[in-house]
Amino acid sequence: MRVVLAGGGTAGHIEPALALADALRHLDPSIGITCVGTERGLETGLVPARGYDLELVPAVPLPRALTPQLLTMPGRLAVAVNAVAAVLDRVRADVLVGFGGYVATPAYLAAKRRGLPIVVHEANPRPGLANRLGAKLTDHVFAGFPDAAFRGDYIGTPLRREIVTLDRLSTGDKARSWFGLENDRPTLLVFGGSRGARSINQAALAAAPALRAAGVQVLHVLGPGNSAEREPPPGDPQYVLLPYVDRMDLAYAAADLALCRSGALTCAEMTAVGLPGAYVPLPHGNGEQRINAERIVAGGGGLVGDDAELSPDWIIRNVLPILRDPERVAVMSEAASRLGRKDADIMLARKVLEIAR
Repeated sequence: MRVVLAGGGTAGHIEPALALADALRHLDPSIGITCVGTERGLETGLVPARGYDLELVPAVPLPRALTPQLLTMPGRLAVAVNAVAAVLDRVRADVLVGFGGYVATPAYLAAKRRGLPIVVHEANPRPGLANRLGAKLTDHVFAGFPDAAFRGDYIGTPLRREIVTLDRLSTGDKARSWFGLENDRPTLLVFGGSRGARSINQAALAAAPALRAAGVQVLHVLGPGNSAEREPPPGDPQYVLLPYVDRMDLAYAAADLALCRSGALTCAEMTAVGLPGAYVPLPHGNGEQRINAERIVAGGGGLVGDDAELSPDWIIRNVLPILRDPERVAVMSEAASRLGRKDADIMLARKVLEIAR
């Protein structure tokens, strides 16, 4: 069997696709898997690093309004559809699975042209334009968010095995040592998603003296391409500043609480491992990040703040009291874990095999 996966741009599209690829190979090592993406997305690094074939096709961003770009889209889309169709023919695909992003639109149209089964997975509560199109072309639609404004069966978001099998309690000491942190201090993890978040970076760095004075150590992942305005001086407790972390499972295990965005992938991973969060939704888009965070807050697994109000004072008033209260951290951790799904990768893999056969 040969499966083609279409999802690119950000880690929120790529990581669920790769988690599905791993689950498919786990169920049947003989399955052929090909990913399609564009040269502008993170897939150019993430997919080959995980050992899967990547075919690049032209990116076709769908405009959200009537702009001059709209006039050039039909021709550009036709080129991309032909490119994906050529990939489907070359690998003799049996099924196409799409996760959204620039590459998904031509992939869905190419699969429809070839008469292949199409599977759509949407991780967000509100689907993007590509997946809204894909959902009109197939009955096989799955949602990563419960009660989503999307016609699809709730299945959760496929996650990496190292995330869903993580035991934070038993791995915590090892993880903190891995990052040069102490084992007996409350630990705050700061990160902004696959590309980082400047407002979170700046607020956390400015709050460093107050966090240290309260005995809190920090593991801060800036994100690729983000440079700190001013690194905290060496001192105790530790403030570990890193541009990127490729072992997020250990970062989650090292932390008692995270200050982060609330993208679908981040929320799925945090609840799967039972890590409470202080969520600061991205202030752009269609509001799905706030919906993601509010579901967790309603379940007791975190708190949410506005990006416009994020400041060192906000961190001191809202984040610091949680870190200084171990019982509250434990209660929030249990609440977060009750909201997580750990089997979405295997469940979706079985659905894909059934549909393809």
